[in-house]
Amino acid sequence: MRSAEVSRETKETRIKISLCLDGGETEINTGIGFFDHMLTAFAVHGGFGLKVTVSGDLEVDCHHTIEDTGIVLGQAFAGALGNKGGIKRFGSFYVPMDEALGFCSLDISARPFLVFDASFPEERIGSYDSCMTEEFMRAFAFNSGITLHLSCPYGKNSHHMTEALYKALAHALREAVTPTDSDKPLSTKGVL
Repeated sequence: MRSAEVSRETKETRIKISLCLDGGETEINTGIGFFDHMLTAFAVHGGFGLKVTVSGDLEVDCHHTIEDTGIVLGQAFAGALGNKGGIKRFGSFYVPMDEALGFCSLDISARPFLVFDASFPEERIGSYDSCMTEEFMRAFAFNSGITLHLSCPYGKNSHHMTEALYKALAHALREAVTPTDSDKPLSTKGVL
């Protein structure tokens, strides 16, 4: 099984994540209802087993909890993939969510980068700051070693727009981690 467990503790957050790329249970508890909803959608639509337990300084705001969860999830994802051999490597997906459209294209390249193009009309979704979607995606991309492009070209509801992006990411990752017939990384260099 392609899986990893990662824990991280700072003065701001304590996080434990268990990830299995080939499926399993989903249990999410970050203390931020909408973020739990997004991570659950990510796991279900990616076909991943995902357990996330977070204790963060929510009395300050949601920033550290969300960004640090992205860091740890990225580390778990990188650990579950190992040398990145035997996978399709690339993935792209569109997700329509009512009036909104989310798009993700990614390369599991070991060259982290984020291009993020989305403007949210509402600043908050429950106790989740809309601007934290970009921060989470950046933390995840840089800690997993993924080149990640995300866009939401239109939408009127921040909930729909954000959910479309998380689901698009999940489906693109599901495609990219699909096993191939080779155990070698898909690269002319022979390594990633």
